[in-house]
Amino acid sequence: MPELSSQPGADVPDHRGRTGLHRTGMDLVRNPRVRVVDVELLAAGWHVLRRTTLDYRDDAGEWTRQQRETYDRGNGATVLLYDEARRTVLLTRQFRFPVYVNEHPDGMLLETAAGLLDDDDPVTAIRREAAEETGVRIGELEHVFDVYMSPGSVTERIHFFAAPYDTSTRTGAGGGLEEEGEEIEVVELDIAEALGMIRTGEIQDAKAIMLLQWAALEGPFADTPQHRESRLPAGTEGEE
Repeated sequence: MPELSSQPGADVPDHRGRTGLHRTGMDLVRNPRVRVVDVELLAAGWHVLRRTTLDYRDDAGEWTRQQRETYDRGNGATVLLYDEARRTVLLTRQFRFPVYVNEHPDGMLLETAAGLLDDDDPVTAIRREAAEETGVRIGELEHVFDVYMSPGSVTERIHFFAAPYDTSTRTGAGGGLEEEGEEIEVVELDIAEALGMIRTGEIQDAKAIMLLQWAALEGPFADTPQHRESRLPAGTEGEE
């Protein structure tokens, strides 16, 4: 392994201008049962792969030394776009090589619009991604939940949102950014059809599955007294 002084991403900037990537986690003290001993930078490409050595105190009070590899791609945001009146949702379809190489039939994955935060806050980021991918200008935005999608190895936390759309909010064709190699198809589905596609395996994206089920159980398509009351105009609660 090269010396830290010559390793891109450590003391020398990598191709994205980053340094100090070998120190992430060294200052963590929130959990007294965990002591970070060393962080090894394994790769600093577009995203960062680290091997961390840590001491962990178990329930019996014994300390054991462990190693964990983490893949850091930053945090992200995703949004379910829905038309409550027409009972439709707006998804995207694009080629994803990681799923293609792991037994997906053609790698063309149906998803909710999503993207990395980069240097933006989650709300700003998802407004940007929705516009780029679907051509929808988001107005009202509802935060649903935040989720660690693969906590065994990936550090990413995704912020989940939902937002209404209609013809007035469709300001462009979407399709993604050509300069980033994106070729995204915008797909409108009836909510019942979309839920059925989860059962048949036609929708396998975790983000989409979670948001579609939320929409059916608690969100805009939930058929519960609480949901119906929340959608009543002000001053009409409890009226027959």
